[in-house]
Amino acid sequence: MKDKVILAYSGGLDTTAIIPWLQENYDYEVICCCIDCGQESELDGLEERAKASGAAKLYIEDVTDEFCDEYIVPCVQGNAIYENKYLLGTSMARPVIAKRLVEIARKEGAVAICHGATGKGNDQIRFELGIKALAPDLKIIAAWRDEKWTLDSRESEIAYCEAHGIHLPFSADNSYSRDRNLWHISHEGLELEDPANEPNYDHLLVLGVSPEKAPDGGEYVTMTFEAGVPKSVNGKEMKVSDIIRTLNKLGGKHGVGIVDIVENRVVGMKSRGVYETPGGTILMEAHQQLEELILDRDTYEVKKEMGNKLAQIVYEGKWFSPLREAVVAFIESTQKYVTGEVKFKLYKGNIIKAGTKSPYSLYDEDIASFTTGDLYDHKDASGFINLFGLSTKVRAMKMAQIAKEK
Repeated sequence: MKDKVILAYSGGLDTTAIIPWLQENYDYEVICCCIDCGQESELDGLEERAKASGAAKLYIEDVTDEFCDEYIVPCVQGNAIYENKYLLGTSMARPVIAKRLVEIARKEGAVAICHGATGKGNDQIRFELGIKALAPDLKIIAAWRDEKWTLDSRESEIAYCEAHGIHLPFSADNSYSRDRNLWHISHEGLELEDPANEPNYDHLLVLGVSPEKAPDGGEYVTMTFEAGVPKSVNGKEMKVSDIIRTLNKLGGKHGVGIVDIVENRVVGMKSRGVYETPGGTILMEAHQQLEELILDRDTYEVKKEMGNKLAQIVYEGKWFSPLREAVVAFIESTQKYVTGEVKFKLYKGNIIKAGTKSPYSLYDEDIASFTTGDLYDHKDASGFINLFGLSTKVRAMKMAQIAKEK
């Protein structure tokens, strides 16, 4: 009996070429695992392709709801956005994929897990930290970093497959490097490799249109949340995954959620990419609108810091860590009263507020209005400002005294 290896299989050229490579160089029985986080049409024809390439077995595991409920929702609640732009679409998916790969490795009695992430990217870190945290005894094979891996282009990979009797519908033509799941799709490569180039949106976009090509009329959308969890869109209650699907269609239609970013990778280099996150952008903004009404100032300030910390943790692949658990525990504690309704208008890439309400709103019209009421007298501000600005005044007096003595 040969030892078994679990291959994280996407069905693309890289992971297809890795199947015979693993057999040839490690003499493993290769079990392919495609973890479905909402890739949709990208899963078509995978079983035939894997078997034709020599895989002993293929698992296609649908983890979409787990991905949404246990990974996306905490990041939405934390408003976790990396470098103020990236909504962590790929980053959030990697830990749930690693978790399922480990579960299948245990089920199959495998000795190793292999992935096809390159040695330049973040995904190698995310996959491997997840596997190390959950199964430190398993061997990890990173094909692109392996000294036995000599394939360095699409052309060489296609030639390698053909030499092993594998004839697959892959072209040597250049195309964007993409990663897709229910939350987003990322694009890298081609003209995007030079930050001086404008993205060719007509050629690039998959989930929607550019704002210029969005409808000339706006569209109103209403959402509800309960304890920080989205519950309905336009009066229809749905599970989180279906809410994201619905918002993806609405956001894509109106050119929402297109981000062009040069980000700092964990490995130290900068990379340029375009992300489409139509539904996620709407969901993040709607949740933010509701929190504005409900959270007190001090909690809101600390929560912003925790959201930035969570974004960094997730981006760096440290999902399965005590720190991530502690940060999420704090964020979850702030969501107890984040319940209410949010209304907004989608118009040519914009999400425009149209009214927010909650039974737990801390907004009090009697206090906030310009009219003097029982709860607040304008004169009350005088003493507060004197105390609040005392240190500023004392310093100014001291500096003036020093200047006089010179």
